[in-house]
Amino acid sequence: MQMQFLSRKPLGARRLVFLGLLVSQSLVLYLIESLIPLSFAVPGAKLGLSNIIGLSTLLLFGIGDAFLVTLMRVTISSLFWGGMSVFLFSICGGMLSLFAMYALKSAFKEKIGIPGLSVAGAVFHNIGQLMAAAVVIENLRIIYYLPMLLLAAVPTGMLVGVCTHFMTMHIRKIYGGRLSDK
Repeated sequence: MQMQFLSRKPLGARRLVFLGLLVSQSLVLYLIESLIPLSFAVPGAKLGLSNIIGLSTLLLFGIGDAFLVTLMRVTISSLFWGGMSVFLFSICGGMLSLFAMYALKSAFKEKIGIPGLSVAGAVFHNIGQLMAAAVVIENLRIIYYLPMLLLAAVPTGMLVGVCTHFMTMHIRKIYGGRLSDK
């Protein structure tokens, strides 16, 4: 019996293993990122290195698998290194970011590059986290912090986008083009 997730395509053994590797890679990048003190520039800002894997999954496998990889990364990282508040902020930011990148990719096809998608993802990740924070603290004024976060989102989004470009280029070269129907 084969599993399916958000698509009509069966989740075969090869694809399941590859997605498991992507989840593992995103967790390793999450750990590495936790060792880099970026908060001195903008408190709360992070590089978003694990988003390299999320965006790569979106580009190579489509929205369903990207949703699964992001959900697994957020869940596992929150269980081991965070808690419920980390899960709440990460899931809100991660999912809003993922769906925003998917919408932009679908709407603009080849007119928007990977770095542009990544910057948009970083911006929407910050918006999602601030929306979650506004609900938790019951105060919408926290949105005033968005311009400060955007100062970090643009360069980190570009960095993640460039890394994603090279990663997807090499994976496509190794596997001979598209890995799945999107």
